[in-house]
Amino acid sequence: MGNIFLIMFAAILTENFIFSRFLGICPFLGVSNKPSTALGMGMAVTFVMTVSSAVTWAVYRFILQPLKIEYLKTIAFILVIATLVQFIEMFLRKYVPALYGALGIYLPLITTNCAVLGSALLNIQKGYSFGESVAFGFASALGFTMAILIFAGVRERLAFATPPKCFKGFPILLISASLAAMAFAGFSGMKLG
Repeated sequence: MGNIFLIMFAAILTENFIFSRFLGICPFLGVSNKPSTALGMGMAVTFVMTVSSAVTWAVYRFILQPLKIEYLKTIAFILVIATLVQFIEMFLRKYVPALYGALGIYLPLITTNCAVLGSALLNIQKGYSFGESVAFGFASALGFTMAILIFAGVRERLAFATPPKCFKGFPILLISASLAAMAFAGFSGMKLG
């Protein structure tokens, strides 16, 4: 149990996919305009990343390894992730159309979100058990959600800021994101276990 706690703590803070690994930057910059859409994206990524961690672990252990076709893991994992995203898209279109409209093009892009694929691949690379894989996927998604929500709050504050003309728009966003990443770099010095 202690090992799962350490894996989750590291996935959220010290190895945050956005601020430490720089994976999932496209939705991070694209959907963080408002906290509500950021939270919706975070919830969708949390579902997909958690379930895909479980399913891809099983696909790798029970299909790819026994057949000795481990080299197909990236393709197989993308197919699993794409299927899960389709289910999310159908659910949101039917039950939460406002969030579906707000997420726009970024919802189908979860399929190619390198944070989701990275989570599945890291589970295999690190040799996690089933429970550890699910915990890592869930915690990585929580870290993603936390990062995107923090940045949505920063972007709301930036709307009232008056930066110099050369920094208006996208440049100030990149500077803000880099400052947040630097703040999270402070967690990398923590020694766990």
